[in-house]
Amino acid sequence: MLFDNSYDGLPQEFYERINPVPVQEPKLIIFNDKLGKILGIDKNKTRKQLAELFSGNVVPKGSSPIALVYAGHQFGHFVSELGDGRAVLLGQISTPEQKHYDIQLKGSGQTKFSRQGDGRSPLGPVIREYIVSEAMHALGIASTRSLAAVTTGEKVFRETATPGGILTRIAESHIRVGTFEYFAAQDKIDNLKTLAEYTIKRHFPSLKDSTNCYLSLLEQVCDRQIELIAKWMGIGFIHGVMNTDNTSIVGETIDYGPCAFMDNYDPSTVFSSIDAHGRYAFGNQPSIAQWNMACFANCLVPLIDQDLDKAGEQAQTVINQFPSKMNTALMAVMCKKIGLDSTKTNSQ
Repeated sequence: MLFDNSYDGLPQEFYERINPVPVQEPKLIIFNDKLGKILGIDKNKTRKQLAELFSGNVVPKGSSPIALVYAGHQFGHFVSELGDGRAVLLGQISTPEQKHYDIQLKGSGQTKFSRQGDGRSPLGPVIREYIVSEAMHALGIASTRSLAAVTTGEKVFRETATPGGILTRIAESHIRVGTFEYFAAQDKIDNLKTLAEYTIKRHFPSLKDSTNCYLSLLEQVCDRQIELIAKWMGIGFIHGVMNTDNTSIVGETIDYGPCAFMDNYDPSTVFSSIDAHGRYAFGNQPSIAQWNMACFANCLVPLIDQDLDKAGEQAQTVINQFPSKMNTALMAVMCKKIGLDSTKTNSQ
């Protein structure tokens, strides 16, 4: 793997430097050979070597492990500090085609963001995310991907003792709406601007020459969310926890918790046991996405214009366009499923 780290070049307030916590007896369950080839993983490594690498027992040369800090609205309530409580970002890697991806170990042990948690993951959720994320990718829906899954040889205690596991997650980015909220809530405008500039440089480079790059960033992130959620709705996917800390800036599906695919159409369908009021029900996902984008817009207001009233109006205009754009995207997805051209008025 050829590391090309950039996030660890940001100020110390953005992360904690920490290595994965070693495990007793790692064993490789599955390795994604096709993805490994894309990423330039040495195909001559043995299963034992891969297990050591993707358990965190061996830190790859050139990596710079960090746990990221972020905040987030969880079920509508703001939490000022969350962060990677059981994950470590090894760094960014460059492919032979000069594409850049984050590589993260999930279930890799405690960090300062663990909040009484053990930093580990049961094997079941690891396998679940591996399967569902790769299925989403195969269906043409933007998603984080899974490179490897290992068992740790250790027990994880939840309701009962279960085998532990670690997932190697590949993503275009791990920057979330909650990352912006973390600095905005503290009124740390310099760090907020640094984060926005980094996001534009790495993920939206075409915006750097726009008239107002921060307003353009809001528009781009909204458009990606619209495309993503419309595709979710087209396959009956229910994310389950659409908190702002689970909302990727680049429009990838991220953090597969109590997610599911709906068999019979019912917009009130909920699969999360903790979503007692159905906030994240299937039919609510488009409006929740708009709510999350409004949270993102609030973060960007101080950057959009020094005149906060003017900036707020400009940001609100973007958010107000969200429902009509979403309806257009949903219509396109649904029409395509039955062979209709959504651009023709009689299709509707």
